[in-house]
Amino acid sequence: MLRSLYDWTMSMASHKHALWVLAFVAFIESSVFPIPPDALMIPMIIARPSRAFLIAAIATVASVAGGLLGYWIGAAAFELIGRPVLEFYGKDAYFAEFSIRYAEWGAWAVLVAGITPFPYKVITILSGATALSLPVFIVASIVARAARFFIVAALLWKFGAPIRDFIEKRLGLVFIVFMVLLIGGFYMVRFL
Repeated sequence: MLRSLYDWTMSMASHKHALWVLAFVAFIESSVFPIPPDALMIPMIIARPSRAFLIAAIATVASVAGGLLGYWIGAAAFELIGRPVLEFYGKDAYFAEFSIRYAEWGAWAVLVAGITPFPYKVITILSGATALSLPVFIVASIVARAARFFIVAALLWKFGAPIRDFIEKRLGLVFIVFMVLLIGGFYMVRFL
């Protein structure tokens, strides 16, 4: 099933309504869909580099809007929708422990999940379920998703197809290392 969803997503990259499809995929990925919008963005930008930043902007706006849907799922429909989504991603067992720490570190969790390959939808649902401040959630989501999508767009715009392999295989690791260093730096400033 996952492979057929991926194939469908890739075929939509060359569709005449690809920007609308990207907006839909970015929106729904932020709450339940398993395929990240990068799968559409990358071939779309390679095909039309002049639209790289428009594509990144659409993905950002739609993803943050979809994140609000995920937040609502967590806040209003956790048992009905949220818990099954967390179970699908194998994150339901962590909910009790996670919700305790989330009050203090929620904004950082949104930033990390919004940039890295960690499923952003898990964080959007948990943000609603743990009642993370909505303005904090929105600002962290905008910063994280914009960083992720605009960095991918800038790399593809500048380097084109050769950077595609790097983005698909290694960019997540680079973002994780960057976030560990960033959070570690803030931790050191705060507690040392």
